Amino acid sequence: MPSERRRVELPTSESAAVRMLLIAIAVLFFGLFLVLPLVLVFAEALRGGAAGFVKAIVDPEAQAAIHLTLLIAAISVPANMIFGIAAAWAIAKHDFKGKSFVITLIDLPFSVSPVVAGLVYVLLFGAQGYFGSWLSAHGIEIIFAVPGIVLATIFVTFPFVARELIPLMQEQGTGDEEAALSLGASGFKTFWYVTLPNVKWALLYGVLLCNARAMGEFGAVAVVSGKIRGLTNTMPLHVEILYNEYAFTAAFAVASLLALLALFTLAVKALLEWRYGDQIAAGSGRH
Repeated sequence: MPSERRRVELPTSESAAVRMLLIAIAVLFFGLFLVLPLVLVFAEALRGGAAGFVKAIVDPEAQAAIHLTLLIAAISVPANMIFGIAAAWAIAKHDFKGKSFVITLIDLPFSVSPVVAGLVYVLLFGAQGYFGSWLSAHGIEIIFAVPGIVLATIFVTFPFVARELIPLMQEQGTGDEEAALSLGASGFKTFWYVTLPNVKWALLYGVLLCNARAMGEFGAVAVVSGKIRGLTNTMPLHVEILYNEYAFTAAFAVASLLALLALFTLAVKALLEWRYGDQIAAGSGRH
C-alpha cells in the first residue's frame, strides 16, 4: 500500500490573506509613525524655502547649539568607548566577585529616567548640592555649564559600547589571548593586536549608537544645562525653545539636522549589519 504524503503545516504558517493583512498593518504602522513624521520634519524645514532654511541654520544661537552638541559628543563618546572596552575586557576575560553586580550597574541607565539622572547631578553638584559649596569656593562650575552636560550625557550613553562588546568577548573566550601570551606577547600587544581586532566591528557599532544617543539626548541635558541661549543649549534644547516661541520653520530646520543624523546612523548601521552581521549579532546578543 503506497504511503500517502501528508502536508506538514508549520506552527507559524498562515494563509496568503492573513500574511497580506499582517504586512499591510506593518507597512501602515511604519508609514504613519516613522515615515510620515520624518517627511513632515523636512517639509516644515523647507516651508520658507532654501533661504529660510539656511538662515535658521546659520543663526548664531543655532550655530552655538550645533557646536556644543558636537563638542559634547566628541567628549562623551570617546570616554564611553574607553569605559566600554575596559568594562567588557574585565567582565568577559576575567573572573571576580561581584561581576553580575557590575553588569547590573552598566545596565542602570536603561532603567533610570534621564530626567532623574539629571536631578541626581543637580543634587550632587548644584549650588545647594552636596559638593556645591566646595565647587563654588574654588570657582568650579558643573551645573548649568558644559561639564554638567558632559556628565549627564556620559551617564545616559555609557551602556551602549559595553553591551555590544561583552557578549562577543564572552563568546570568543580567552584562547587567542592565551596563545599570544604564551608566544611572549605583552599584555598591551595582546590587547592591541589580538583582542581589539576581533571586536572592532562590534565596537564601531556600539560607538555609532552611543554617538546618536549623545547628540539626541534631551531629558538629562535639559535638567543640568539651564537652557542658556548660546551657551548651554544643545540642538534638541534649541529646537524646543524655537518651537515654544512659534518659530516653527527654524525649529524644524534644526530638527532636520538631527533627522539627517538619524538617517545617516541608520544607513551605517544597516551597512555594518549587512557586511559584518555575524560579529555584530554576537556582540548584541542576537543569535
